Amino acid sequence: MHNTTTRKSTMKKPASTRAAAAAAAILALAVTGCTGAAPDAAEKGSDGLRYLISQPERPSELDAIRSDLEEFEKESGIEVTLDVLPLENLRTVLQTQLRSGEGPDVFNYDTGPGFAGTLAEAGLLYDLTDAYQDNDWKIYDFARERVTFDGKISGVPTQLEEVGIFYNKDLFKKHGVQEPKNLSDLQKAAETFTAAGVTPFAVNDKEGWQGGHLFSMALSSRVGPDGMEKLLDGSMPWTSPEVVAALETWSGFAKDGHLPDSPNALTYDNGNALFYKGDAAMNPTGSWLISSLQETVDFEVGFLPFPAEDGPGIFTGGLGGGSFVSADTENPEGAVELLDYLQSEEHGRWQVETIGTIPAFPVDTEGLEVSPLFAQVIEDTAKIAEGSGEFGYNIDVLTTDTFNKTMWDGFQGILTGQKTAEAVAQDLQTASKQAAEDK
Repeated sequence: MHNTTTRKSTMKKPASTRAAAAAAAILALAVTGCTGAAPDAAEKGSDGLRYLISQPERPSELDAIRSDLEEFEKESGIEVTLDVLPLENLRTVLQTQLRSGEGPDVFNYDTGPGFAGTLAEAGLLYDLTDAYQDNDWKIYDFARERVTFDGKISGVPTQLEEVGIFYNKDLFKKHGVQEPKNLSDLQKAAETFTAAGVTPFAVNDKEGWQGGHLFSMALSSRVGPDGMEKLLDGSMPWTSPEVVAALETWSGFAKDGHLPDSPNALTYDNGNALFYKGDAAMNPTGSWLISSLQETVDFEVGFLPFPAEDGPGIFTGGLGGGSFVSADTENPEGAVELLDYLQSEEHGRWQVETIGTIPAFPVDTEGLEVSPLFAQVIEDTAKIAEGSGEFGYNIDVLTTDTFNKTMWDGFQGILTGQKTAEAVAQDLQTASKQAAEDK
């Protein structure tokens, strides 16, 4: 998600591979403190920067990021004060601070109209259009469009990502399950694991955003890229049978006992832990989890798209989060200098090899040591950047805040059985129509 974000291989302390050229880099994020409070005046002045980011997936990233930002401080003479918040808290705290004029100078946030677009509409983001031209930033065109609102470029996209299903190859082998080649195979695999007392899917949705990803991957494989585009532009209604069927796939998994007990009470971290411990055979989430997997598990891991009815399906891919500058920053020049540093070729290579995420600008990855699983992701996301291959869409970065809330609430209702797929589809159609009228 994201903050966000963008495969198939092994893990068991995998032998490193050398990735051939592809695209890569990301905004380096990390933490030196953890506070939601507004900064002291000394921390947010004309000579320094306050930088707010969400909690990284891996604690081990923190020292590397601190060291990286120390390098920036040495090169620029600009002191950077870092704050970090859990993702589920960051959105509320950040908006409160920005609206009070006490926000950070630079911060990470989700892209798209429902997230950064809302901040831009409220006049809370600094216009980076001139900075792009002055610094010749090489952000991919499609990514730049996702942070452009009312003709102004308001942010810098930071990573490409894929959303699919991680699976425990050792458990698959132990229970005689093959990698699913279609939706029927996936359903049979789930039945096998449930019968053996293994949770098939480490589905979790306490925070709410996970449901959007689960829905996006099932729907993308069912209708394909063209169908997703039609749904998003309004030429195909959200009440279509394909939408209902995608929702019913997950409601069916819930009814058949293929999900953890009370998934809406299970946090993202605790859901991941089920997979890490080998208590769940599959974990449907994004490529941003790869580095954590490599550090945590001792079994082989594969990554596959959510299957279609008649084939292997397609990954949901695209843009994750981005970095933005507050409209009220007292140091816009320093903020732009930090963003420029994070988009250098050298920093991009460091990002790929050290942090393990894919950036939204071209970086030569030749000679970098990465795991086989991550090498697959680099190859896949390079196709997104090139505009080749077939990929679905992660819905929440392309729709409004109102639509997203409708989707997230509706999906939680699907998991509990309190809402039917038809009712949720109708709610989505109503929200989509309202969004179109509000434009």
